[in-house]
Parts: sequence; structure tokens; C-alpha cells
Amino acid sequence: MTDHLTTHLDTNYMINQLDDLGFVILDHVYHLDYLKNLYIECVHGLDQFRKAAIQDGIARDIRSDHILWLTDTQVQAQQHIAMLAELSQLLNQAFFFGLNDIEAHFACYNAGEAYALHRDNPQQKNHRVISSVFYLHQTWQPHDGGELRLQDRSNQWHMIQPLPNRLVIFDSHLLHEVLQSHQQRLSITAWLRNDKSVWS
Repeated sequence: MTDHLTTHLDTNYMINQLDDLGFVILDHVYHLDYLKNLYIECVHGLDQFRKAAIQDGIARDIRSDHILWLTDTQVQAQQHIAMLAELSQLLNQAFFFGLNDIEAHFACYNAGEAYALHRDNPQQKNHRVISSVFYLHQTWQPHDGGELRLQDRSNQWHMIQPLPNRLVIFDSHLLHEVLQSHQQRLSITAWLRNDKSVWS
């Protein structure tokens, strides 16, 4: 795993949580100096963010966030993608997912913005298998909003706070939503896919 991680990820815990619930929460993922660099890279690109669209003909008014798709020019973010690529290999060994591609973007929810209830792979057509959200903003308080509300495999609902330096990984088929933010909420959203190779 990348040198920026604060510690080696507990892969057994992660795999067990994904298997049992369909999601896992990992806190204090990166060293603070890297987290700051990642935040700066995201903020410097805010003028390039565009209003997010919805695929598969779903109404556009269910989401109001703004995004910037990641390319090789985002050097700091690419290190996060590299960590997810290594994570994909571990998940392949445990679940035989066949993960071999990653798509990702910066996401910004300004005050008043949200994303209504949805699935990331609603019709099993887009090859998204695992979804992930890593939170970049520097501070968060309970009144700031922007929580991730997610339904696990047993149909139980969980309210996940968007704490800085927190990584949430979950099955792309699970229902979830982003509640309205009351201050700016920054993240990297990424999907681990099983359609084509980006590491060959």
C-alpha cells in the first residue's frame, strides 16, 4: 500500500465487514501532510468543476453536486487511486470480483446541495462493483450535514458522518443518499470496476 497510509489497513476486518454488511468505514487513513496536499489539489481545481449529470435517463434533479473527473494531471489524487488499485487486488483475492478498472472524480457539495436515494449500479450495466468515498474537507461538525445514508445487505440503514480522512467502501448495488450539506463538503468518489484493465 502507499507510503501515505497512517498504518497498514486491517484487510481481514475490511473483508469481513464487506462480506457481512456490504460496507466498511476506515478512519485516519492518510498522514495529515498528504491529506492537506490532496485537499489543496482539489480546492485549486474548483473552478473546473461542473454540475454532475445522471446516467441511464434518471432525472437530473435528484443531485446537485459538482464534480471534476480525475486524470493524470491530478498528481496527489492519483496516489489515492494507486492505493485503491492495490485494494482492488486484495478484494479480487477474497471475492473473485475481477476488478480491473477505476473511475473517479473530485466531488463538491456546497451548502444546500444533496444527492437523493440511488444505487451506483442500478441496472447492473455500468460494471461498477465497489464504490468508495474519501472525505477531503478539513473540518466537519454534526450540524454541517452531508451525511451518507446507506442501507446494508440486511436492509438496515446507517448514517455515516463525512469525517475528514475517512474512507467508506461499499457494494455499488446498495441504496444510499447524500443528505443536504450546510457547508462545503469535498471528497474523492471512486468506483472499482470489472470491465477493462488500466494497469497493464
